[in-house]
Amino acid sequence: MDFTFTEEQQAAVEAAKAVFSGVAPDGVPSPALTAGAVAEDFDRPLWGKLAEADLLSLVVSPEHGGAGLGPIALCLVLREAARVLARVPLLETSAVAMAVERYGSAELRDEILPAVGRGALALTVGANGRTGHDPAELAVTAERDEDGWVLDGVQTGVPWAQTADRIAVPAHTPAGVSVLALISRERQGDNRQGATGITLAEQISTSGERFAEVRLDSVRLMDRDVIEADGAWELLRDLLTTGTCALALGLGEAVLSMTSAYTSKREQFGFPVATFQSVAVQAADRYIDLRAMEVTLWQAAWRLSTGEGGPLPAAGDIAVAKIWASEGVRRVVQTAQHLHGGFGADTDYPLHRFHAWAKQLELSLGPAAAHEEALGDLLAGHPLG
Repeated sequence: MDFTFTEEQQAAVEAAKAVFSGVAPDGVPSPALTAGAVAEDFDRPLWGKLAEADLLSLVVSPEHGGAGLGPIALCLVLREAARVLARVPLLETSAVAMAVERYGSAELRDEILPAVGRGALALTVGANGRTGHDPAELAVTAERDEDGWVLDGVQTGVPWAQTADRIAVPAHTPAGVSVLALISRERQGDNRQGATGITLAEQISTSGERFAEVRLDSVRLMDRDVIEADGAWELLRDLLTTGTCALALGLGEAVLSMTSAYTSKREQFGFPVATFQSVAVQAADRYIDLRAMEVTLWQAAWRLSTGEGGPLPAAGDIAVAKIWASEGVRRVVQTAQHLHGGFGADTDYPLHRFHAWAKQLELSLGPAAAHEEALGDLLAGHPLG
């Protein structure tokens, strides 16, 4: 295991820092001040800048105009995105693109991957469930007929569903085989109209972003739009979980930096509060959390990138990373709110936005307890000693 980042990965980080340098975390209304979503669409201008910097093609193969980098490079960029709460479907689009790259047909790859790299195609995915396992795979059924596939069921909490161009949905066949369906969305004027049989019900996430309940009623898809391959959904689920850990790490690092800056300037009894032992110890504890989040993240991303073995399947390292990410990011923002005092609750200050995002990331694809249970099951099936 080598955690030294390559020149290509470091170049991706520098490009990401340049793109995100102009993004303000409080650039959209606070969820505390809106009755609904904080914005109708994701940040389209920022999406265009990511495409211009070749960051949307980061994980796309050179054959389709990309850099051909893997999960580690993606997580490095996601870490930078979370520092400024970048409102773009970068994780979802990249994860679906990687699944299509590995398991999709040549026709599907040629259609999707170049468009993703140009920023012309935004992708999202439905992955509800405690850990992304159940009940997500059981929420939608897929059956073959003479014309292709027919999908029925419901996916809840699908991010960016109202504005994405395609929605990837995990489904299962009557034989119990998992498939991954990519459902196209068509733009009609200024509105997005789903394919026949799709209805979207508005949902608002903890972070204030638009989610949707996607209901599928006899939705018909061609064969090329359904990936029927062992491992496709598993790869996508693992990428989403690991990417969520990267987002939690970047957010946590930004919050600890904000807390350090504030406590260094805020004075009590003639001294900066950062010099008080109780404050210093709390900040140190959160720094330890972040370092644990970081090392478990890179372990998980490395296992996904290399496929090299360990005492447990890669799912074990991913579960450990998500446990630390969920618990760590919650402790970091709670300590930040405590050390900021009443100032942390001021909606003119961006800390409350980070807190809302942190809660969303903590619970996305399952809280720590769900992954602890999954890890226990893995240990039962793969005893270490």
